[in-house]
Amino acid sequence: MPLTLAVADTILRQALAHARSASFKPLSVVVLDQRAAVVAAASEDGTSLRRFEVAQGKALGALAFNLGSRRLATMAAERPHFFAGVAHSVGAVVPGAGGVLIKDSEGTVLGAVGISGDTSDNDEAAALAGIAAAGLVGDGG
Repeated sequence: MPLTLAVADTILRQALAHARSASFKPLSVVVLDQRAAVVAAASEDGTSLRRFEVAQGKALGALAFNLGSRRLATMAAERPHFFAGVAHSVGAVVPGAGGVLIKDSEGTVLGAVGISGDTSDNDEAAALAGIAAAGLVGDGG
Protein backbone atom coordinates (compact mmCIF):
# COMPACT_ATOMS: atom_id res chain seq x y z
CA MET A 1 0.00 0.00 0.00
CA PRO A 2 1.58 3.31 -1.00
CA LEU A 3 1.46 6.33 1.25
CA THR A 4 -1.24 8.48 -0.33
CA LEU A 5 -1.58 12.23 -0.13
CA ALA A 6 -4.78 11.82 1.90
CA VAL A 7 -3.03 9.64 4.49
CA ALA A 8 0.03 11.92 4.60
CA ASP A 9 -2.26 14.92 5.07
CA THR A 10 -4.01 13.17 7.99
CA ILE A 11 -0.64 12.45 9.61
CA LEU A 12 0.47 16.06 9.18
CA ARG A 13 -2.76 17.64 10.42
CA GLN A 14 -3.14 15.31 13.40
CA ALA A 15 0.51 15.76 14.41
CA LEU A 16 -0.05 19.51 14.44
CA ALA A 17 -3.36 19.14 16.31
CA HIS A 18 -1.56 17.08 18.97
CA ALA A 19 1.14 19.74 19.22
CA ARG A 20 -1.39 22.55 19.63
CA SER A 21 -3.36 20.62 22.28
CA ALA A 22 -0.13 20.10 24.24
CA SER A 23 1.06 23.71 23.76
CA PHE A 24 4.23 22.73 21.91
CA LYS A 25 6.33 25.36 20.17
CA PRO A 26 5.54 25.88 16.45
CA LEU A 27 6.53 22.87 14.37
CA SER A 28 7.61 21.91 10.89
CA VAL A 29 6.33 18.55 9.66
CA VAL A 30 7.54 16.59 6.64
CA VAL A 31 5.95 13.33 5.47
CA LEU A 32 8.04 11.26 3.04
CA ASP A 33 7.01 8.17 1.11
CA GLN A 34 9.15 5.02 1.04
CA ARG A 35 11.37 6.44 -1.72
CA ALA A 36 11.93 9.65 0.32
CA ALA A 37 9.79 11.91 -1.86
CA VAL A 38 7.94 14.67 0.01
CA VAL A 39 4.22 13.84 0.07
CA ALA A 40 3.11 16.52 2.54
CA ALA A 41 4.85 19.27 4.46
CA ALA A 42 3.95 22.30 6.52
CA SER A 43 5.57 24.77 8.87
CA GLU A 44 3.46 26.57 11.44
CA ASP A 45 3.61 30.31 11.83
CA GLY A 46 6.48 31.20 14.10
CA THR A 47 8.72 28.20 13.44
CA SER A 48 12.36 29.10 13.66
CA LEU A 49 14.63 29.23 10.66
CA ARG A 50 15.58 25.92 8.99
CA ARG A 51 13.11 23.75 10.93
CA PHE A 52 11.77 22.31 7.66
CA GLU A 53 15.25 21.06 6.71
CA VAL A 54 15.79 19.55 10.17
CA ALA A 55 12.42 17.79 10.02
CA GLN A 56 13.21 16.46 6.55
CA GLY A 57 16.63 15.27 7.75
CA LYS A 58 15.04 13.36 10.64
CA ALA A 59 12.60 11.61 8.27
CA LEU A 60 15.32 10.94 5.68
CA GLY A 61 17.61 9.42 8.30
CA ALA A 62 14.84 7.13 9.52
CA LEU A 63 14.23 5.90 5.98
CA ALA A 64 17.90 5.60 5.07
CA PHE A 65 18.70 3.39 8.06
CA ASN A 66 15.25 1.79 8.49
CA LEU A 67 15.33 2.97 12.11
CA GLY A 68 13.60 5.73 14.00
CA SER A 69 15.78 8.76 14.49
CA ARG A 70 15.80 8.28 18.29
CA ARG A 71 17.82 5.10 17.68
CA LEU A 72 19.99 6.98 15.18
CA ALA A 73 20.84 9.50 17.89
CA THR A 74 22.07 6.68 20.11
CA MET A 75 24.10 5.23 17.26
CA ALA A 76 25.58 8.65 16.45
CA ALA A 77 26.74 9.02 20.06
CA GLU A 78 28.29 5.54 19.96
CA ARG A 79 29.85 5.94 16.49
CA PRO A 80 30.49 9.65 15.89
CA HIS A 81 33.06 9.12 13.11
CA PHE A 82 30.63 6.95 11.14
CA PHE A 83 27.89 9.57 11.39
CA ALA A 84 30.32 12.34 10.46
CA GLY A 85 31.00 10.34 7.30
CA VAL A 86 27.29 9.84 6.68
CA ALA A 87 26.67 13.57 7.04
CA HIS A 88 29.50 14.30 4.63
CA SER A 89 28.54 11.74 1.98
CA VAL A 90 24.76 11.49 2.29
CA GLY A 91 23.90 14.93 3.53
CA ALA A 92 20.85 15.84 5.53
CA VAL A 93 20.54 12.98 8.01
CA VAL A 94 19.56 14.32 11.44
CA PRO A 95 20.03 11.83 14.29
CA GLY A 96 17.61 13.05 16.94
CA ALA A 97 14.16 11.93 18.05
CA GLY A 98 11.38 13.21 15.84
CA GLY A 99 11.96 11.05 12.74
CA VAL A 100 9.49 8.17 12.83
CA LEU A 101 8.98 5.34 10.37
CA ILE A 102 5.42 4.91 9.12
CA LYS A 103 4.43 1.24 8.96
CA ASP A 104 1.29 -0.67 8.12
CA SER A 105 -0.14 -3.31 10.46
CA GLU A 106 2.11 -5.96 8.91
CA GLY A 107 5.27 -3.95 9.56
CA THR A 108 5.89 -2.80 6.00
CA VAL A 109 7.57 0.62 5.87
CA LEU A 110 5.40 3.07 3.92
CA GLY A 111 7.48 6.17 4.61
CA ALA A 112 8.56 8.41 7.45
CA VAL A 113 7.52 11.60 9.18
CA GLY A 114 9.99 14.12 10.53
CA ILE A 115 9.11 16.89 12.94
CA SER A 116 11.18 19.70 14.37
CA GLY A 117 10.45 22.76 16.46
CA ASP A 118 10.05 21.71 20.09
CA THR A 119 12.07 19.26 22.17
CA SER A 120 12.98 16.08 20.32
CA ASP A 121 10.73 14.06 22.65
CA ASN A 122 7.78 16.35 21.86
CA ASP A 123 8.57 16.25 18.14
CA GLU A 124 8.44 12.46 18.29
CA ALA A 125 5.22 12.45 20.33
CA ALA A 126 3.51 14.61 17.70
CA ALA A 127 4.73 12.33 14.91
CA LEU A 128 3.48 9.22 16.69
CA ALA A 129 0.10 10.86 17.34
CA GLY A 130 -0.29 11.78 13.67
CA ILE A 131 0.63 8.30 12.49
CA ALA A 132 -1.74 6.63 14.98
CA ALA A 133 -4.58 8.95 13.91
CA ALA A 134 -4.09 7.70 10.35
CA GLY A 135 -4.53 4.11 11.54
CA LEU A 136 -0.89 3.22 10.97
CA VAL A 137 2.02 2.21 13.20
CA GLY A 138 4.85 4.56 14.14
CA ASP A 139 8.36 3.34 14.89
CA GLY A 140 10.52 6.03 16.45
CA GLY A 141 13.29 3.70 17.43
